[in-house]
Amino acid sequence: MKTIYPEFRHSGFYGLIGLSQSDITPPVGIYARNWGAAKTDVATGVHQPLLLGCITFQSVATAQPLVIITVDLGWWKNIQDERFVRQAILDALKIDHANLMICLSHTHAGPGLCRDDVSKPGGQYIEPYLLHVRDSAIAAVRKALSGASWSNLTWHYGSCNLAANRDLTEAGKTRTVVGFNPAAAPDNTLLVGRITNSEGDITGTIVNYACHPTTLAWDNQLISPDYVGAMRSVVQDGTQAPCMFLQGASGELAPTEQYSGDTTLAERHGKQLGYAVLSTLQAMLAPGHLLAFDSIVESGAPLAVWRQKESQVLRDLSARVVSVKLPLKELEPLSVIEKQWENCTDHVLKERLWRKLNVRKAVGNGSMATVPLWVWQLGNSFLTGQPNEAYSLFQTNLRERFPSYAIAVMNVVNGHIGYLPPQGLYNDDRYAVWQTPFAKGSLETLISTATEAIQLMANKK
Repeated sequence: MKTIYPEFRHSGFYGLIGLSQSDITPPVGIYARNWGAAKTDVATGVHQPLLLGCITFQSVATAQPLVIITVDLGWWKNIQDERFVRQAILDALKIDHANLMICLSHTHAGPGLCRDDVSKPGGQYIEPYLLHVRDSAIAAVRKALSGASWSNLTWHYGSCNLAANRDLTEAGKTRTVVGFNPAAAPDNTLLVGRITNSEGDITGTIVNYACHPTTLAWDNQLISPDYVGAMRSVVQDGTQAPCMFLQGASGELAPTEQYSGDTTLAERHGKQLGYAVLSTLQAMLAPGHLLAFDSIVESGAPLAVWRQKESQVLRDLSARVVSVKLPLKELEPLSVIEKQWENCTDHVLKERLWRKLNVRKAVGNGSMATVPLWVWQLGNSFLTGQPNEAYSLFQTNLRERFPSYAIAVMNVVNGHIGYLPPQGLYNDDRYAVWQTPFAKGSLETLISTATEAIQLMANKK
């Protein structure tokens, strides 16, 4: 009986793919207070430009595209500002709600995005800047669609040890602080997507990695994409093609060394990730190929020979938005938080209360909140995006459940509300637990909902 050896193949998609990239660096002097410990409110200069990237996917030229917009920005403080940008893009391009994911890199050295900060130093620049981002995104999508070509998207997993666990129990106390914990193993999974044209040339890369861009902190006064900028430069120099970054499920992950004012540290972190991306690209098979057992050659040892051969790449393309109902903790009424903020004179506490106020507005006054989850199928790969800061359990669990698919997992997509830590941490005194408005078990509900959605879409193939 002949032995049948399993073939090795990458997950991928074949279709019309378009890419574009533009500079969205804000003006110096814009409100950019991202840290309660910061001594200044405005950006005094630019370390590296902030970029907006776009990728469009179509099965045929007449089909409505699936659109990813990657942006070197931090997070939305309220839902109104996020909708102000996203709804205008949907209306201008006439695409469905399910077909657009705006993915923020989550840099902590970017400009403020909240129009309610207009009265703060540099706050007058925020609304004009959001209009600029909105218009740049619309132009980027149109440019990507106009230049779309038949291409292969090939995914491959790699690894990079930039990310470390950042939940550290304070010495002699029960409080968990946000900083490097050498005793806890992080998820260092790197997922790289390679886009190639009909000649096999690389026309773009997608990098999905989970690590907080918190290298630059309260001592930094410069606009910066943090490590993402240097990573992108390394990859673009190595491929001569645009590189798009998708922030993973990084709720408890950050660089080992962080909270610095030294931009060279951010550059070093970015190069570390960039070289890991290039290494992963080198490990990929040729586009549209798989690795199959060929023969056994008798030599000093019996040698199993495997060869690459052509393989059909799937063209399945679909998108859906799933509503995830998450329970809320017992939260203080909005009026109480507003009064606390008005009466607070401590700069750090006032910043915390301002964020708490906007979170309270986002989830409403009920006992449950409805959070959207985007799930896309691209061939035999899936992209999942949601607005919160899920812990890495979100991505490790999905990837374990679907080992035959490449699974890209993204935080801070189409909004931002709060953290989603595992239920076992809810009795701890830690930032992610007291910041989030969501009750114990919310992350697990998100995981089970995403699992069901992926399974349903995979079964329809």
